[in-house]
Formats: sequence, C-alpha cells, structure tokens
Amino acid sequence: MNNRTRWLVLVLVLGVAGVVALWPRDKSPEPPPTSTRPTQDVAALRAQAQLRACVPGSEGGVDVTCLGDGTRTALALKGPMLINFWATWCQPCQEELPVLETYAKQPGAVPVVPVLVESRETDGLELLARLGVRLPSVYDGADELRKRVKAPMTLPATYYVTADGAVRQVTDPPRFTAPEQVEKAVR
Repeated sequence: MNNRTRWLVLVLVLGVAGVVALWPRDKSPEPPPTSTRPTQDVAALRAQAQLRACVPGSEGGVDVTCLGDGTRTALALKGPMLINFWATWCQPCQEELPVLETYAKQPGAVPVVPVLVESRETDGLELLARLGVRLPSVYDGADELRKRVKAPMTLPATYYVTADGAVRQVTDPPRFTAPEQVEKAVR
C-alpha cells in the first residue's frame, strides 16, 4: 500500500467516524416529572383547589389518584359519564375546563371527570384553583385510563361513557367552547 492510499483510507475512516458521531439518535422517553414540593405544600394546594370529592372506587376500575384528597381510587367506566383528558401545558384544555365546570353545574348534567395526564399533580392543582374549576378530578400518572379507552396522545380528548358502559370519543366538536356543546355531546 503506497503513502497516498494510506492517507485516503485514513481520511475515509475519519469521515465515517465523524458521520457516526454526528448522526442523530433516538432518545428514550423521559419519565414523567415528579414533584419536588414538600408534602405540606401539596396539602395546601388541595385545600386551595377545593375540588369536589371523587366518586368512591369500584371493582374492575382503573387505578387513579383523586386530586381532591390524594387517595387512590378505582375509576370504573360505568356511565353515564364524561371523561376529559387534559394537561397543564395544553392551552385548549385550559379553555375547555371552565366550560365543563359550567356544564356540570346545570341540573341533570352528566357527571364530568377531568383526568390529568402528562403533568405534575401539583401543577394540575394550581391550574384548577386558578381557573376556579372544582370538578372531582383524578390524576392518571401511569396513563392506564388513557390506555384503557385507547385515547390519542393529542389533548384535550373527551369520552362519553354510556349507561351500558360503551365508550365513545367526542369528536364533534373537537373541543368544547360552550356548555350547550357538552349537553349535545352526551345525548
């Protein structure tokens, strides 16, 4: 092998090494953020949020955390009920939650259960308090409920559970802007 060939091989090897070093790699998903707040702060946030009590758990339900008191409960997919998946970083969710609160206060309204996902529990409590939303809300940190109903990763995502337990996604409208839309969706 002559000198010129050696230099060519060396340049080629260094070029390939450079490409490999700079090639983008898939990052493994990061675990959901955990709260760094002391426990007493969570209790204060719960008191500030003043959420209504969660429905007691039932056998066969999905294990979630009641945001109002921090207890674990099994949320059964027994209706009629409206389930709304939301996150604190989701602006459309922040606009939709007060609409759901207004609807839920109407006589004969179907129970509404907001389900916090992809956010910290403490951040969810702060947002609900700021928005004045007092609905009995749950935290699905493990995404078990969202997996059970096969909910998409896009938010907000709302599901109507019928009296016989059938679950259907509400897509018209894709996001509620008025209580009348909620009423129409649960008929």
